[in-house]
Amino acid sequence: MVEAASAEASGEGNGSRSILSQKRPRSSISPCDGAKRVGTDDKRLSTMLLDLNILECPICFETLTIPIFQCDNGHLACSSCCAKLSDKCPSCASPIGHIRCRAMESVLDSIFVPCPNAKFGCTKKVSYGKESAHEKECAFSRCSCPELDCNYTGLYEDLYDHYLYDHNYITSYPAIVNFCRLGNSFCAQMNISDKISIKVDTTTSRLFAVQCFREPYGVYVTVSCIAPSAPEVGEFSYQISYTSADGHTMTYESPEVKRIREVSFETPQENSMLLIPRSCLSGDSLKMKICIKKLKKE
Repeated sequence: MVEAASAEASGEGNGSRSILSQKRPRSSISPCDGAKRVGTDDKRLSTMLLDLNILECPICFETLTIPIFQCDNGHLACSSCCAKLSDKCPSCASPIGHIRCRAMESVLDSIFVPCPNAKFGCTKKVSYGKESAHEKECAFSRCSCPELDCNYTGLYEDLYDHYLYDHNYITSYPAIVNFCRLGNSFCAQMNISDKISIKVDTTTSRLFAVQCFREPYGVYVTVSCIAPSAPEVGEFSYQISYTSADGHTMTYESPEVKRIREVSFETPQENSMLLIPRSCLSGDSLKMKICIKKLKKE
C-alpha cells in the first residue's frame, strides 16, 4: 500500500475514498505529478488521492492494471477477475468484461510513485501498479549471494566484490577470470549433486551461475548472470559443449544469458538449456566446455 497524500482543502471531509483536485500554475507541476492539460489555458489539474485503496480491484484486492472493465451499473473489475467470473458482475449480476472503464484507466496513467529501490539510490518515478516490472530492470535492485550458507544481498556490483573477497574466489580459480573479454571457451567441471558452479569475469565484474538440474531422462545445464535486467549490466550469449564417454559431442548455444537476482534450484520451465541424456552421463561428474561472450550493441 502506498502512503496516501494528505490535502487541506474545502470539502475533503466527504469520505476517505474521495478524490480532490485543485488547479496549480503550470510551472509548479511536473509530468510525474500526473498532471493533465485543461483545455488550452496555461493550467493543469493535479490529482490528489486520500486513499489509494480505490485503485485496487474490489474483487481480488490486487492493484488495478489496464485494461479495467465495468458493468452497466459502473462496478469495476480487473481483466483476470472478469474471466474467472464468466463475465458476470458479482455485485449486480450484470454482464462485465466488455465495457472498458476509460476514466479509471486515465487515473492510473496519471499516477507515478517512487521506485521501490529509492532508498538504495534510484530516482526514477514509475506508473502506479508497474513497480514490480520496473524493479526487474532497475540497476539498484538487490541481488543475493549464490553461496548456500551466505545471506548477503546487495547491488550487483557490490555482490561481485563480496564474492571475490569474502569467498576467496580469486585464489581458488585464477585461470578463468576474464573469459568474456577473451571470448574463449573454458573447461567447467562440476558434480551433478552440487547443482551449481559460480564463474567470475573480472573484466565485466559479473557473476555467472552454471547450474545443472537432474531429471529422470537426463541432466539439464544452463548459464545465468546474477544481476538485474538493467541496460547497465550488459547482454551476453553462451555456448555449452559436452562430450560423452563414447566420443559423442552435444552442443547448445543460446543467444542470451538470462539475468537473475537470486539463484533458484528448481528446474526452469523453458527448454532453452543443454540436455544431456542419462545414457550419455558418466557417474556424477560433468566436464564441459563453456564460452560466454558479451554482446556488442549495434
